Amino acid sequence: MYEWIKALHVIAVISWMAGMLYLPRLFVYHTQAKAGSELSETLKVMEWRLLKFIINPAMIVTWIAGLYLAWAGNWHTAHWFQAKFALVMVLSAVHGYLVGRVRAFDEDRNTKSQKFYRILNEVPTLLMIAIVILVIVKPF
Repeated sequence: MYEWIKALHVIAVISWMAGMLYLPRLFVYHTQAKAGSELSETLKVMEWRLLKFIINPAMIVTWIAGLYLAWAGNWHTAHWFQAKFALVMVLSAVHGYLVGRVRAFDEDRNTKSQKFYRILNEVPTLLMIAIVILVIVKPF
């Protein structure tokens, strides 16, 4: 059963990361769209659907499967796991921040620039790289 849950966890992580990498890119385009325009309204729908149907469910499955794996594998005392867990908490906080940005765009009250979202787009990537290294290499 452990291997099946691990496979589910990896699939969920891939889905979560795909959404976390795509959503800020949509924000870049959304900053260029005039509020109330057809493009802006289309991007609002895309952002909400991405969040509701991909990012949120993938994060939930990632967490549930990951907590099971940590418990079943007795990883909670491993230092690499503790560092990974901290980074996943940060990634979850970024997820929460993106939810807030979706709401801001939905209400036509975005105050951030295109450049801000281009930089923000790199945060999940850097976290993902660090997390993967911790899981695969287990450096400590």
